[in-house]
Amino acid sequence: MPIMKIRSVPRIYTKYRKIFGIVPNVGTLKKIKELQKLEPVCMSGQSETIWDHAEEVNVYDVYGNKWLDFSSGVLITNAGHGNNAIVQAIINQVSKPLLTSYCFPNQPRIDLIKKIASLSPRGYKTLLLSTGSESTEVLLKLMRTYGSKIKKNRNIIISFQGAFHGRTLGAQQMGGSPALKSWIKNIDSEIVQVPFPDGFRCKNTSFQLFKQSLNKLGINPRNIAGVISETYQGGGPYFFPKAYVKELRFWCNKYDILLCLDEVQSGFGRCGKQWGFQHYDIVPDLFAVGKGISSSLPISAVIGRPDVMDLYGPNEMTSTHSGNPVCCAAALANINYIKNNKLIQNASKLGAILNSRLLEMQNCFPEFIGFVSSVGLVGGIHIVQQGTIKPDGELAKKIVNLCYKNGLMMFAPVGTGGACIKIAPPLCITEEALKEGCDVIFESLAELLH
Repeated sequence: MPIMKIRSVPRIYTKYRKIFGIVPNVGTLKKIKELQKLEPVCMSGQSETIWDHAEEVNVYDVYGNKWLDFSSGVLITNAGHGNNAIVQAIINQVSKPLLTSYCFPNQPRIDLIKKIASLSPRGYKTLLLSTGSESTEVLLKLMRTYGSKIKKNRNIIISFQGAFHGRTLGAQQMGGSPALKSWIKNIDSEIVQVPFPDGFRCKNTSFQLFKQSLNKLGINPRNIAGVISETYQGGGPYFFPKAYVKELRFWCNKYDILLCLDEVQSGFGRCGKQWGFQHYDIVPDLFAVGKGISSSLPISAVIGRPDVMDLYGPNEMTSTHSGNPVCCAAALANINYIKNNKLIQNASKLGAILNSRLLEMQNCFPEFIGFVSSVGLVGGIHIVQQGTIKPDGELAKKIVNLCYKNGLMMFAPVGTGGACIKIAPPLCITEEALKEGCDVIFESLAELLH
């Protein structure tokens, strides 16, 4: 399709951004309205752009507009959009052709499992799946199964307030947002949430709070099957204090409780390490991965202790698309690219710059930015009602929308009150591009808040 420019000269024209006229333009709005007539409302809510193609850190529409991407398509494209190595791996596998094989082994699956094993704690096994929600559902299943094996009726699962583990039934019950569970009429009373020590809305960050919370709920640790948390809470990003997690690990060992981490967002270099949990100097019993595992096609996994992973026999815990050869080929190419091109080191290095810029923004607008946080190349800006810690979701939306109009792509605000502006560029981003994107956010804040 030929590129149809709105104006002959771009309104914004930098190395990483190019915007012609007003966005969204009339043509884009017309197509989106047609789409909305046929799709449910839940598929709307993002910036009004029809993605045509994407390369490395940029997203393009058919009109020639070019956005610097701080979304990674919701933390997927760790290796960058349209990565050539991943594209070629997909083409090679599709051309073979072998597009699916159910649980019958295929070579890409064998190669990927070996690669993941080389990166995982010694001896851990891997179950390949399709989505992040599917992987956290398996964590729930294995925690409960392990608990019943140790002691009859050892069923209690502990998760955290504010957590997000997906949108399926079990995943949402483990989640920490009551609003997202309103549709569930038979809530599992043995899935219980305790406060997350974020240091912002929960000032008590000691592990003592965890134990006190269980005591208030009348929960005996010997009736707990497992504890699950995101490595960092996605609505923050909120990270545990390191000392807290180390005490939690010791406590779980004491009572033979499975410690499970949801690494769907934090794995494969996002936090400047292979696994986000490496920042805590602990090893979970089980962890779920997804998103950045392939930088492209849908694939996820559960990785964990062999005695737990082998609780189910042949054909007892399978998934139709587990180990799909095309997805496995993409994931293997992605993992190799991230390693060979030192993207984890890049995320670690540029993470310091991102953190510095976020603190600068908070210092300049303290009345409206209640909290900032980042590790590696994931960060968040919490927009609050002036002089309070109450979330201001409407203002956060205006900031994200203004950034979009000025050539910076971010997904809709998340977290409490929909007021956290999430920053998650591809890990291949350069220092120059990162600084330019931060400049756009700063300028948008200044325009709206002054």
